[in-house]
Amino acid sequence: MTTRRLLILGPFFYLVLFFLYPLMAILARSLNADSFMGLGPFSTLLTDSYYLERIWFTIWQATVSTLFTVAVGLPVAYLFAKHRFPGKTVLKAVSTIPFIMPTIVVAMGFLALLGPQGIVNSVLVGSFDLDAPPVRISNTLLIIFMAHAFYNYSIVVRIVSTFWANLSPRLEESAAMLGAGRFETFVHVTLPLLLPAIVSSAVLAFAFAFTSFGVVLILGGPEFATLEVVTYELAAKLFRLELAGALAIIQLVFTYLFLVIYTKFQAGAAVQVELVPRGNTSMHRRRLRDTVFVFSLILGLLAILSPLWALLERAISSGEGYSLVNFISLFSNETGSYFYRSPLSVIGNSVRFAICTMVIAVTVGTIVSYYLARSQRQNAGILDAIFMMPLGVSAVIMGFGFLIAFDQDPMDLRASWTILVIAHSLIAYPFVIRSVLPTLRGIPIHLREAAAVLGASPAKTFFHIDMPILSGALLVGATFAFAVSMGEFGASLLLVRPEFTTMPVAIFRLLGQPGDSNIGQAVALSTILMVIVAIGFILIERFRYKDMGGF
Repeated sequence: MTTRRLLILGPFFYLVLFFLYPLMAILARSLNADSFMGLGPFSTLLTDSYYLERIWFTIWQATVSTLFTVAVGLPVAYLFAKHRFPGKTVLKAVSTIPFIMPTIVVAMGFLALLGPQGIVNSVLVGSFDLDAPPVRISNTLLIIFMAHAFYNYSIVVRIVSTFWANLSPRLEESAAMLGAGRFETFVHVTLPLLLPAIVSSAVLAFAFAFTSFGVVLILGGPEFATLEVVTYELAAKLFRLELAGALAIIQLVFTYLFLVIYTKFQAGAAVQVELVPRGNTSMHRRRLRDTVFVFSLILGLLAILSPLWALLERAISSGEGYSLVNFISLFSNETGSYFYRSPLSVIGNSVRFAICTMVIAVTVGTIVSYYLARSQRQNAGILDAIFMMPLGVSAVIMGFGFLIAFDQDPMDLRASWTILVIAHSLIAYPFVIRSVLPTLRGIPIHLREAAAVLGASPAKTFFHIDMPILSGALLVGATFAFAVSMGEFGASLLLVRPEFTTMPVAIFRLLGQPGDSNIGQAVALSTILMVIVAIGFILIERFRYKDMGGF
């Protein structure tokens, strides 16, 4: 057995033990019932009107959220694909910030902007001397749709704009010569060519909305609970583990079924298109109408980011103006809460877990990427799909699997902080693969051949040829892993112990306690988390190698 095959055994064992085994534990628990063939929990779910409504609502809200996302993302994708203007690179980087933000930060941002005490209501009440906040969309479907579109629209922008910018303008020019207007050309020529990219981005947006947890839990309510929220409540609050396991299995079936359908659709929808360098397709508009249009899109894009600005503004504001009182209050426990943890300990926990997650995710992701880059295309495709499976499982389901799988010796991890790190690394390492693999595949083969001719061993070739080229991609992957761990909420809420509280969990617990002081602390801690993740994002954009990487 070659060294390369021996190396892949480690990540494979890691995937089997910490991913497949917890899923099998969920399945086993869901079938552990005193009924025919142990199918009692499934029959309960499929006959109870409440759970059937939750299943239908999850699908429906994900569909509508996806439509919102595509509607917001396509104009922005057009802006970046077909226009040149000063600051375009910076603005494109800024437009991606929502996607990397933790879901709890996004939810807090919308509360700071549109909540009962948010900026919009505060301005309207103060300006028109109103008795009550006029904007009342908290705990409504509208704010959930808006938050999902805010969080996922950058997926559409990244995927569609890159594809759109590389489309050859010849077909559009031919349509114009035949008398077709801009709208007709877009509908009959451009849109069919863009369909694979639009569908690809829409699928990702649907998957994130379908498995959304933090946004729905905080901005929604009992009336708008999704499968993810119901699974959490059954497992953590009602302790109906068999029913929670059955619901988790149903959610997994829906997720993977949809991905299979998408794969087949994408294969049939793909078309042969002529791609050209981006610089040859981008248009520099000089007419006043086009200038106004571009300027309007830029203003709209900046408006989309308003929840993050609102979060920052709320964090530094007080009744007497702007101050740091909310940040200072983090260091006091005025209410005497049992769950209080000092901000330094909470931030320290999150940073420590994120660093450990980063090490594991980069190690596993690099080994897998190296193996995939050297494998035959057919085998690489199968293995790539296998190692990408954690992306199709929600964090709540993963946390629930850990909860019931590692609850007894010799694998009792419930009292250890390592269970959080392992869960975070499973969520993070696919991002490392998507960052590192394209760069590995792009390394010219003649460099390795020359090193081999000169007598270099495979190890020396890797460290002296591959590593210098991979350094940027590795930093991107490591930063992704760090940011994912810092903002992870679903699995952490199920697995965390009081002494290992992370920043997202601390924010959620502060929101669950009454009083303006607790709300102020939650906003301040959310801002700190936002700043930490934003710094990581800046590093990602700074060291991304020629826009390589899947995210």
